[in-house]
Amino acid sequence: MKNQSITVEAVTESLPEVLSFVEEAASDMPFKLQTQLAIAAEEIFVNIANYAYAHENGGEAVITAKSDDEKLVLTFEDKGTPYNPLSKDDPDIDASAEEREIGGLGIFMIKKLTDGIEYDHAGGKNILKIYKSKK
Repeated sequence: MKNQSITVEAVTESLPEVLSFVEEAASDMPFKLQTQLAIAAEEIFVNIANYAYAHENGGEAVITAKSDDEKLVLTFEDKGTPYNPLSKDDPDIDASAEEREIGGLGIFMIKKLTDGIEYDHAGGKNILKIYKSKK
């Protein structure tokens, strides 16, 4: 199993480095799957950058990629405010924009673009994992 990680400052200016890392980790996957992972990774990282350390003077995010012949697992870790994005119900996408609650579309999109998502808070860290089959 191939395993690699990067640590970046949790600010939106670090997004190109994160996306480059994800692109490299997914380089053996079909382009469509690479694109889906990049969209999911961007949504997750931007949320970390904008919200995880909102009440602090910033912090870091660690992104780890583990892959084998079957799948790629991306793990996003931060020591920011504990937040489980999976605790909210999926938005009612059939409702009109005026009737819909604000928020929740990003995690809903990530669920649709990946084959699995998990959240845990352990050791003072938010740990979000996404899974994507290579086929």
